[in-house]
Amino acid sequence: MIQSIHPTAIIDSSARIDENVTIGPYTIVKGDVTIGSGTTIGPYCTIDDHVTIGPDCNIFQYASIGGAPQDLKFHGETTYLTIGRGSIIREFVTINRGTGVGGGLTQVGEENYLMAYTHIAHDCKTGKGVILANNSTLGGHIEIGNYATVGGLVAIHQFVKIGDYAYIGGKSGVVKDIPPYVIAAGDRATLHGLNNVGLKRHHFDPSVIRQLKKAYRIFFRIGLTVTQAVERTKAEVEQLPEIVSFLEFIKNSNRGITR
Repeated sequence: MIQSIHPTAIIDSSARIDENVTIGPYTIVKGDVTIGSGTTIGPYCTIDDHVTIGPDCNIFQYASIGGAPQDLKFHGETTYLTIGRGSIIREFVTINRGTGVGGGLTQVGEENYLMAYTHIAHDCKTGKGVILANNSTLGGHIEIGNYATVGGLVAIHQFVKIGDYAYIGGKSGVVKDIPPYVIAAGDRATLHGLNNVGLKRHHFDPSVIRQLKKAYRIFFRIGLTVTQAVERTKAEVEQLPEIVSFLEFIKNSNRGITR
């Protein structure tokens, strides 16, 4: 299949568009843009400079992709946005490029599902299979791990990290890091146990879930310091890869861990 570009779309001559790409009416694609094969872009979208969109993505109407960062430290330097294979970007989503002081790159991972009105600010990075529900808002420099889910109307503070397979309930305000495999909710967000449903849906072995529950209890149920909890978890919990990941995330947190 060849390209299907509506005659009212405005495509810069320097844009690199693979075969089997569909672009709808009145969409604007600016200069340094690459769009992978099989991607569909709906009507009235804007794809700014320095954006790379992977194959098999689906971008719905009125999305704004790759706009300049909303950061007073940005002074027009060349920065980038990449969107991974198979991601779905719904209506009115906004994703900003990076900033020079923040590494210069905003990165959306493979198979992300960004629901309507989601905002991803400058220098954010999301892993594979991330779901951001309607009106979820990411401040700058946020990192979200693989297969994490962020509920609707959630606001996440700049520089926060969200671990793999974490779940954040709707209408939450997140100001500290969320460890992997857990549920967080509330304003300000607090932890509400292990993400049992999510782990089962992703086919985690029951024995792994049992060890994660042990680690969670040691860290968040018996009043230990982080140092004490790390040592006790190493002594009492089987050191599976998931447990090691859980410990490393907590030990490397800069903003502090949500409790």
